[in-house]
Amino acid sequence: MSRSVQNKILLVGAKGMLAQMVARCAPPEYQIVPLDLPEFDLTDVALVERIFQEEKPEVVINCAAFTQVDACETEEALATRVNGDGPGNLARAARNIDATLVHISTDYVFDGLGTTPYSETDPTVPQSAYGRSKLLGEEAIRQSGLEKYFIVRTSWLYGPGGKNFVETILRLVAERDELRVVADQVGSPTFTGDLAQGLFNLLALERTPQTAKALYGIYHFANAGQCSWYDFAKEILTLAQERGLPAKAERVVAIRTEDYPLPARRPSYSVFNSKKYQRVTGVSIPGWEVSLRTYFDLR
Repeated sequence: MSRSVQNKILLVGAKGMLAQMVARCAPPEYQIVPLDLPEFDLTDVALVERIFQEEKPEVVINCAAFTQVDACETEEALATRVNGDGPGNLARAARNIDATLVHISTDYVFDGLGTTPYSETDPTVPQSAYGRSKLLGEEAIRQSGLEKYFIVRTSWLYGPGGKNFVETILRLVAERDELRVVADQVGSPTFTGDLAQGLFNLLALERTPQTAKALYGIYHFANAGQCSWYDFAKEILTLAQERGLPAKAERVVAIRTEDYPLPARRPSYSVFNSKKYQRVTGVSIPGWEVSLRTYFDLR
């Protein structure tokens, strides 16, 4: 295929929650080419190389990942192939056609023991198979020889078109009289609409080529502010009641992580410092409460 007059984006993992929002938010100058299983497998080196050579995109946005955190504990080899080897395959293929790679990573690359918001330069010490596999993906990109990349770490993602905490809570408040939610894990809920726009704000930096090279690298992006899962659930219930949505539940009860054991260890602190993103783009990030209301409007 010949190169389009538009900026062509290969959107990997196109059926996923974030990728659907990326396609929805794409500025008109971009042409989105969706890629996903079964036709496209980022772990197939030869297939990745062939598709990239045929399409010759300017940009590749990788939203594909094995994100079932608990399943990663028993299927770490698969998680490593998808989350670790896959991004490296994309990076090398992007390098060969001089494309820019945008890759989504996670708060799980940290140990979750912090008490102040994590910056891009803080030590990575993943505590779960999922976190280890995602860190391997970051390292594979950095070691690929590709210079034009944005690794964007995010946390507590929710939005239309996929399973997420907000939809789970809305289902449960309609079914139960009482919800029990973990209150000793703190983070920053992030709306896919804000993150998708943030990715395009980073790509816009490439329009200033004299500075773009220095601006590639790792970024943190999360909605401003912080809360526990318990606080988040309470706010979701309040909004459901305000808007007349089915809400049988009358209260949310705070519990400890140890009261709700799961196979994978969850970070107790997942708050991000997103100042680098805001500094280089000049764009502020809405608070999580504001964006949660935006999502309710969108629903």
